[in-house]
Amino acid sequence: MSKRERIKMKRTTFDKIVTFVGFGLGVFLLIAAGLLNWGATFASGTVASQLEAQQITIPDSNGDPDADAATVAFFKENGKSVMSTGKQAQMYADHYIGFHLSKMPTYSAATGLARAAAGAAATDPTNADLKAALDRANATVESVFKGESLRGMLLNAYAFGTLGMIAAIAAKVTFVGAIVMFLFVFAGLRHIRRTPEDATI
Repeated sequence: MSKRERIKMKRTTFDKIVTFVGFGLGVFLLIAAGLLNWGATFASGTVASQLEAQQITIPDSNGDPDADAATVAFFKENGKSVMSTGKQAQMYADHYIGFHLSKMPTYSAATGLARAAAGAAATDPTNADLKAALDRANATVESVFKGESLRGMLLNAYAFGTLGMIAAIAAKVTFVGAIVMFLFVFAGLRHIRRTPEDATI
């Protein structure tokens, strides 16, 4: 008996193995699609509930006279609505808070000015002008800190929402892959029934 004859396998056996593997892959893809869909639903739901709880109303203009057409259109379309999506959070953070923060010193610069104002006020505690300057400097530090903190949190919500959107797309693609795999399995089962028992490969 030649080596070629010794390694022959029944065609039905080969088809059953391939079909079984395909079925396993189909089940795996179906489970993966379910998990991805759960992740997408959780992400979008969490982002929406957390943002809506803040009750941040989007203005109908970001106040920037040099804003591009897409930004102007976004604020016009979403104006007066309560923020609830990652995209809204990103636009508000970058084009509303970001625009207003760009007109103010950075947090580092603001704290430096506040320390200088505090030093000046300490040299003459009764000087009303120095005290007023210190109050303004401290108010600027507080505004910049709050603005940067809120902007960072909103951009985190945007990132989380984007991951959820990607998961939703991946879930659809994976589900389609599972359906295709099960169609191949069905075709494999039909082929096994039509293949002669003595056929080999």
